[in-house]
Amino acid sequence: MNKYLTEFIGTFFLVFTIGCTVIGGASQPPLAIGAVLMVMVYAGGHVSGAHYNPAVTLAVFLRGRCAAKDVVPYWIAQLIGATLAAFAVRYLLHPGTEFTPSSVPAALLAEFLFTFALCYVVLNVATAKGTSGNSFYGLAIGFTVLAGAYAVGPISGGAFNPAVALGASLLHMFAWQNLWIYLLANFAGAAAAAAVFKFNNPADA
Repeated sequence: MNKYLTEFIGTFFLVFTIGCTVIGGASQPPLAIGAVLMVMVYAGGHVSGAHYNPAVTLAVFLRGRCAAKDVVPYWIAQLIGATLAAFAVRYLLHPGTEFTPSSVPAALLAEFLFTFALCYVVLNVATAKGTSGNSFYGLAIGFTVLAGAYAVGPISGGAFNPAVALGASLLHMFAWQNLWIYLLANFAGAAAAAAVFKFNNPADA
């Protein structure tokens, strides 16, 4: 249960920070988003692995470092965290303006690429034998999301995370009819990252 609570807390504060900074009109939301992810990864990494993202959970499962029995409970904890964070933001601030990708294919590619990058980084810095015990994993993961938000945020909205996409939809930041874009691209990016990691690290079981 401590693992699931950790996933709930981390996902809650990630989505809460996204909602408050974007809807609240902060000047540089990606900085706050990358920072909160970094600190929550450091806070919860030793307990749950600090996924805070159903796509990351899928990648870690496919890589062989998340038990099958934990996948669905992790997803449930993450989605509940995202949902409650969205309601907390709605209580504090007025819902935002919906972001609509100008091109669905471009949004799919952007979300796929940076979800791949995020999961690839997670697998290499947080699960690989060669980086075991490192002190930089949280910084690497947080900065991947920071870079992605700046690079493709204007193209796709920069979710890279189905739980974030759910929270953003509840906050009217994303249109509900576009939720499939994030689910498809994020899970596909996660699966691709796991496949590449296993190909590059055949002895790292």
